[in-house]
Amino acid sequence: MTYDNVAYFAQTWGLLYLVVLFAGVLIYALRPSARKKFEDAAQIPFKED
Repeated sequence: MTYDNVAYFAQTWGLLYLVVLFAGVLIYALRPSARKKFEDAAQIPFKED
């Protein structure tokens, strides 16, 4: 395996991996069932103990 082969593999499959990972994070964060959990977490700095 030469450097050019490794660089080509990393550029093509690495990009695909990051796009899939990004889409997965978006789906996780924007799903309707997670709304309450994230709203509660957003209010933590404003809560007084």
